[in-house]
Amino acid sequence: MKIAVVGMGLIGGSLLKAAEAAGFDVVGLHHGDNADLSDRELIFAALPPRSIKPWIDAHEATFKEGAILVDVCGVKTPIFEEFRERAMKAKWTFIPGHPMAGKEVTGFKNADARLFQGASMILTPYPFMGRGPLDRLCPVLTKLGFTTIVSTTPGHHDEMIAYTSQLCHVISGAYIQNPLAPETPGYTAGSFADMSRVATMDAETWSDLFLENRKHLLESVDRFAGEIATFRSLLARSDKAGLMAWIQKGADTKRSLQ
Repeated sequence: MKIAVVGMGLIGGSLLKAAEAAGFDVVGLHHGDNADLSDRELIFAALPPRSIKPWIDAHEATFKEGAILVDVCGVKTPIFEEFRERAMKAKWTFIPGHPMAGKEVTGFKNADARLFQGASMILTPYPFMGRGPLDRLCPVLTKLGFTTIVSTTPGHHDEMIAYTSQLCHVISGAYIQNPLAPETPGYTAGSFADMSRVATMDAETWSDLFLENRKHLLESVDRFAGEIATFRSLLARSDKAGLMAWIQKGADTKRSLQ
């Protein structure tokens, strides 16, 4: 299968390197490149949400009939809805996707052919699309390293990602803004590193993702704030039994997921 990857950041660059390592005929393109895609059977659009539609508008005429286009944005509902009507009529197939892999660093210089080894790829295909395109896409994803392929609705994707990814970045960003942060050298171990790792997120990219998924992220933030409020109340009144129960509930929930 001939593949094109558009967008040479961390994810796009890693897709390019993973496809090269897997032996695919693959080309990497920057957002502004004028490219003829007429021979590409699979296109990964590793672009920010605001850039996907303009890029497709500019290049759709060159898409090969029957080609599959997969976007890799971290929010799915806006893109899914924006392309619904076009996807029903297009000569090519659009499959919204989201690879559950990344690093706290960005850019092609940090791209890694092994980034997707053991990772999950979430797809939110249109119900009218049929199994054919998925049967062509999924074996390619497996060769790129993905071991789990999840098919779901865009709404459920966005609800889950608000909790499993975006809220983690919010908490990390808030945590590192404590006035004690500059004094931490010599006082840190694994817990500090884990909590602060994703605070170095790119401001423009992540603010866009937060705003695109505002409804679900607000719900996750509110739930988290509620748990913090509960903990604070227990601590303020020195309720040891209550603190032990609160801690135990979290520990039991974590163990149940392992």
